[in-house]
Amino acid sequence: MEINCLNNSISNFNYLNTSFVIQFLTFKDIWMFNCYEGCQYIVTNNKLKINNISKIIITDLHINNMSGLLGLLSSLNLIGRTKSLHIYGPKDLAFYLDLSKKYSHTNFNYIIYIHILTTGLIINYYHYRLYAFKNDNQYEFIIMQLEQYGTFILSKAKKNYVIPGPMYGKLKQGLKFVLPDGLILDGKKFTSFNLFGTQVSLILNRSYRRINIEHNIISSILFY
Repeated sequence: MEINCLNNSISNFNYLNTSFVIQFLTFKDIWMFNCYEGCQYIVTNNKLKINNISKIIITDLHINNMSGLLGLLSSLNLIGRTKSLHIYGPKDLAFYLDLSKKYSHTNFNYIIYIHILTTGLIINYYHYRLYAFKNDNQYEFIIMQLEQYGTFILSKAKKNYVIPGPMYGKLKQGLKFVLPDGLILDGKKFTSFNLFGTQVSLILNRSYRRINIEHNIISSILFY
C-alpha cells in the first residue's frame, strides 16, 4: 500500500487543505481522498492512471477539497471510462454534483454511485477495510489491512494423518482440535508465520486530541 500526498497547504488561517491517493500493491485500484483543482495533473505526473481511480472520498464540502471533482469526472468520461465509480462524501455532495452537471451541461457514460459518509465501516474491499469517524465538520479515517494467514504445510498434515477436507481450512486459521484419543492438533503448528495487517490513521486535524494519540499508538502511519 503506497500513499502519495498531492497537496498539503494551509489555504487560510483556520483551514487545512489535504489531498492524497492510496495505491494498493495487490491490485490496480486507486483510492483518492479529496479532489482539489489540478490534482489529476499531479496524479498523472506521478505516473498513475486516473482510470484506475475506483473510489473518491470527500472529507467535507469545503471548496478546496472538491473544486477539481467535476473536472476529474469529465476527464474520465473523455478517456472512455466504462467501469463504475464510487464517491463517498457528506449528504449534500449529490446535490452539488447534480447542479454542477446541469450548469455545465455534462453527462457521464459511466455509472457513479454516491455513498453518504457515516461513522463506522464504510468500505470492505478485498483485505482492506476503511472506517470513518466524524470530527466536528470533517471525517477522519482508519484503513485496516486484515491479517493474512500463513501457508499451510501440507506435508506436516499428512504426517499427522489429517484427512484432506474442511479441517485443513480450520487448521490454517490457527484453530485447535482435540481428537478422541486426546491428541491435540494446533493449527499454528501446521502453517507458516501469519502476516499481520497494517493500520493507517488518516487524521486531518492538526490540533492535539486524545483520540489522535490513541490511534497513533496502534497505527503504522499517522497523517495530521
